[in-house]
Amino acid sequence: MTAWRSDRSVSNICTKFITPALRSAGWDDIAQIREEVSFTKGRIIVRGKLVSRGKGKRADYILSVKPNIPIALIEAKENTQAVGAGLRQGLEYAETLGIPFVFSSNGDGFVLHDRTGVSVTPEITLTLDQFPSPDDLWARYQKWKGLSDAASAVALQDYFDDGSGKAPRYYQINAVNAAIEAIAKGQDLVLLVMATGTGKTYTAFLIIWRLWKAGQKKRILFLADRNVLIDQTMVNDFRPFAGNMAKLSTQSKTIERADARNDILRTTRRLGRTVWRRWSGYHRRSLVETKMHCVKPPGERVRSRDFDRQVAGFQIRAAILNRFTARGTPQTQRVA
Repeated sequence: MTAWRSDRSVSNICTKFITPALRSAGWDDIAQIREEVSFTKGRIIVRGKLVSRGKGKRADYILSVKPNIPIALIEAKENTQAVGAGLRQGLEYAETLGIPFVFSSNGDGFVLHDRTGVSVTPEITLTLDQFPSPDDLWARYQKWKGLSDAASAVALQDYFDDGSGKAPRYYQINAVNAAIEAIAKGQDLVLLVMATGTGKTYTAFLIIWRLWKAGQKKRILFLADRNVLIDQTMVNDFRPFAGNMAKLSTQSKTIERADARNDILRTTRRLGRTVWRRWSGYHRRSLVETKMHCVKPPGERVRSRDFDRQVAGFQIRAAILNRFTARGTPQTQRVA
């Protein structure tokens, strides 16, 4: 340990030593380096009538080959600690984020832990000027995943960016990247299981957008069990596809081009989503779903004080959960 660095804080270690080492290795400040990245808000803790949040998770550095394609994580520690003191925390974060390469540093150098299992030595110590370049780490990642050059080009296809700064959540990034890589390697069947409220439609849009832009798929079918869900999707998450999407209706037995819906989109943009909700009936569906949510979670406490009503309440909740489970269980049959 260098004595003249012993009074340096984590922030100074990052500014004076880690970030310059990344720049020297060829990492771009804007597109590839993200510092102090918070990716969870903390677990919700309920004790009786008191509700609080636990400590959120925040990585010191996340390095990406391209935006939303993370490949490495760095945990920084004070210079009073060992160079590898941040590995345990970094490995925990990397498990959640699906990141293969984990680094720890105290400003004197780096310790690299390779989670891919490809390297002969999973952990090695590096000096500040030995930090690997983006091309080096991507080559290792490509070898680990078995990506050909053509599949790698698809896996590196840019995400949709409308300039608003909206970014997908970490679990959406995990789902999108895993699906894209599997399809790029020729896998025909991919199943993503996501909970209610986690942004399934937005995740599907990101997958479709990247496959479409990469030229991997030219015609993609998006299915829903109600017309209102398709209308909502076309107006909101799928809006960037504009005239390239069409609605196939079983009732009218016709294909409704998105061009014919431009007036609706313009009206929605001018008058707001409230008008669209009233026009489409989506507001009624939202009210029903909100009411269903009140009885769907079993929870640890019951609302009624009377025993018979408590029993009835649990029976209703069990019936609803069973119905949701029955509807949500996929029956998959390969036809080609």
